[in-house]
Amino acid sequence: MNPVRVMIVEDSAVVRQLLAHIVSRDPRLALAAALDSAEAALAELERVRPDVISMDIRLPGMDGLEATRRIMAERPTPIVVIADAVEERGLRISMNALRAGALTVVEKPLGPSREGWEGVAEAICTQLYIMSQVPVIRRRPSALAVPRPAPALPGATRPSLVGIAASTGGPPALARVLGALPSDFAVPVLVVQHMGAPFMEGFAAWLDGLVGPRVGIARDRELPRPGHVYVAPGDRHLGVTGGGLMQVSEAPPVGGQRPAADVLFSSMARFLGPRGMGILLTGMGEDGARGLATLHGAGGLTLAEDETTAVVYGMPAAAARLGGVSALLPLDLIGPRLLRAVGAEPS
Repeated sequence: MNPVRVMIVEDSAVVRQLLAHIVSRDPRLALAAALDSAEAALAELERVRPDVISMDIRLPGMDGLEATRRIMAERPTPIVVIADAVEERGLRISMNALRAGALTVVEKPLGPSREGWEGVAEAICTQLYIMSQVPVIRRRPSALAVPRPAPALPGATRPSLVGIAASTGGPPALARVLGALPSDFAVPVLVVQHMGAPFMEGFAAWLDGLVGPRVGIARDRELPRPGHVYVAPGDRHLGVTGGGLMQVSEAPPVGGQRPAADVLFSSMARFLGPRGMGILLTGMGEDGARGLATLHGAGGLTLAEDETTAVVYGMPAAAARLGGVSALLPLDLIGPRLLRAVGAEPS
């Protein structure tokens, strides 16, 4: 199998050289180009034809967000955003780049002398390799706006808690679903999103600026409140307890994931039964499938994103194969179905 061709877009000569070194030493990858601006990347895109792009966000001239938009419009290519996890403006741009079509965000390397260097380098290479396999295409507008109503589902118990999980493609999908909810949404929402731990605070803050309910990081032993969305902290599981509190834990990864959607949905099945509602959105792999099936078996309403809108149909497909999905819905119908489940009709 031929190695994955990587285009690096990074204005810092030091970081560009570092990324080139990281890519060149991984046998799964091949360095196709290393460029210092978005303009240069766009000019070389058709000639180089990379399999995946490593995209800096803070670039001179055109920034990484606009570059992502242009690439996804002109020659859709998997994009991995390389960002500084502590730089607030850069984090906002990174999250908006995900909304514009980038697939994931990983931490910018700081050099071999820094603690955790090998882990960061491995994470970059692994994400570049994995994301190169994701088929990114221009979707026709009509494919995302199918004017059919959500199917009627059997009368279910009104949920007292909603759990939502996503992986690749998740941030924009979550923004769409949560964006359909009013600020006084009557039920608390718990969210598991697969993303590097350093980015979770910025991700929650970004979501908070986009949707009606308040969004923040979940805290252990806190009582979830209506009108609030609680995001699992980086590298921590999120679940619920028998007393209705949130449980944040350092238990071992489940299926290679921490946080794991299976942990959230399984705890909801155990302690809430038919009063729990689970939603599984776009994502690679099978995390959440077993937990959602368990919640479905306990009487909870379970929804999953349909293949027509999912960036990666892996997680929803796995849940559907296990018979754990009450309904598969295109993304734009999930928010309205959620509103109906709690007795609030879409406006």
